[in-house]
Amino acid sequence: MVGKGNPWVISGFLLVVFLLAWHLFTLRPSFDPRGLTEEQLQLMEFNGDIIRLEDGTYVWNPDKEKVKGIPGPLAVLEKARTELAEAFVKKGTNDHGIGYLVIYTVSRFAGGFLAASVVAIVLGVVLGLNRVLFRAINPYIQILKPISPLAWMPLLLYTVKDPKWTAVLVVFMASLWPTLATTAFGVNSLKKEYLHVAAILQLSWFKRLFKVILPGAAPTIVNGLRISFGSALVAVVPAEMLLGELGVGYLSWIEWNNLDIAGVIFAILVVGVVGVILDSGFNKLAGSVTYQE
Repeated sequence: MVGKGNPWVISGFLLVVFLLAWHLFTLRPSFDPRGLTEEQLQLMEFNGDIIRLEDGTYVWNPDKEKVKGIPGPLAVLEKARTELAEAFVKKGTNDHGIGYLVIYTVSRFAGGFLAASVVAIVLGVVLGLNRVLFRAINPYIQILKPISPLAWMPLLLYTVKDPKWTAVLVVFMASLWPTLATTAFGVNSLKKEYLHVAAILQLSWFKRLFKVILPGAAPTIVNGLRISFGSALVAVVPAEMLLGELGVGYLSWIEWNNLDIAGVIFAILVVGVVGVILDSGFNKLAGSVTYQE
């Protein structure tokens, strides 16, 4: 039964089925000149649809094939091989290898996410410890939280006038509100017995914060960080695309401008792989610091 099978075997089987279906769906038959006159062949060659080989036979033009339909997995694999072979090569100002582009994207993501996490946790603790202030500020948090971070981009770009910092600030806005809201809620919902014990032990405010408040609210805070983490990953790629900043998002946009659909698919796969690696690392870190009763 499927329920008792090895999940890795099932995943591998599904991947093989998907790749095979993708290959068959995008497979195009070789060029057949039968039934075509010499004038028609010359016209097709003139239009760039076909090319003549040294032996005099005709084949579909591979350069024009790139823009006709979805490329197959073999074309994407060849694109990946080419890009990975030059992962850390800089050919020009705006032509850096995929290794550098990943580093640029991850650095923007890390800067915006870490800064937003610190600000959100600090403000969340302050709001959570003061019920009146929490109720007064909460409506504004609920209004700002659903706003797409990309909606802030024109205002941020106008304010800082620097695309690099604008991309970081877009990630910051994407990460801020979920963590702020969950931290305030977690601290506000903290069992009062914990605070009473801290008061009896006459703990200082900082000891109370790091030994009672943050550990007690850690599960809720980590849940907010997970939401913010996903939002930041989603925001950084389109920010790079729209701002034209070097990164994985920029690669996707440039490949589209070059009508290289295999390159677009490769960039999408890179985003997915980077996201999985970052998410896995974050989950391990979150699991090591989360307090459970």
